[in-house]
Amino acid sequence: MSSKDYFDQVADQWDNLQANLYSEKVRDRALATAAVQAGDIAADIGCGSGFITEGLIRAGLHVIAVDQSEAMLSKMKRKFANTADIDYRCGKAEQLPIPDDSVDYAFANMYLHHVERPPIAIKEMARILKPSGTLVITDLDNHTSEFLRDEHHDRWLGFDRGHIRGWFTDAGLRRVTIDCVGEQCCAQSDGGSQSASVNIFVASGEK
Repeated sequence: MSSKDYFDQVADQWDNLQANLYSEKVRDRALATAAVQAGDIAADIGCGSGFITEGLIRAGLHVIAVDQSEAMLSKMKRKFANTADIDYRCGKAEQLPIPDDSVDYAFANMYLHHVERPPIAIKEMARILKPSGTLVITDLDNHTSEFLRDEHHDRWLGFDRGHIRGWFTDAGLRRVTIDCVGEQCCAQSDGGSQSASVNIFVASGEK
């Protein structure tokens, strides 16, 4: 099963599944790292059912929400039916449906470990940033919980922070910082025989 097929399948249950993996502290840290300002434009890449978007809307931003799963976007549209400041777009990591230099911030939460080519995805997110715009990624440190490949269809078992720093730099980003969010992503295998507790990092860079 592809990552897209997996998220199409779990879209209606995703809010509950996500709540069991990590808390709103991850979102709060991401937005604080970017120092978001009301009225600005933010892209939520791999938006899922709108975890990051919800915080951005509360902070008064306009959001471009991008996901490859049409089912996730449909779920999100129902969830935010009364919110006008969200532009929904279906697209893939390697070719985001957003013009160059058009957003103030790009966010990607638990997205990178699902994409085929993380360095290309980071370059795409850097491309859409305005000059001095900020990219913020929250994702998993390296881990060895193989069941997440099979059950959550993770493409990568987390990342080495040195690789993340290098990919940000190669994408032309400066003032790169990487730090612990202060929370772990916790998951239990379907059979209950295995569990994972993985540190979450926040990485940021400025165009």
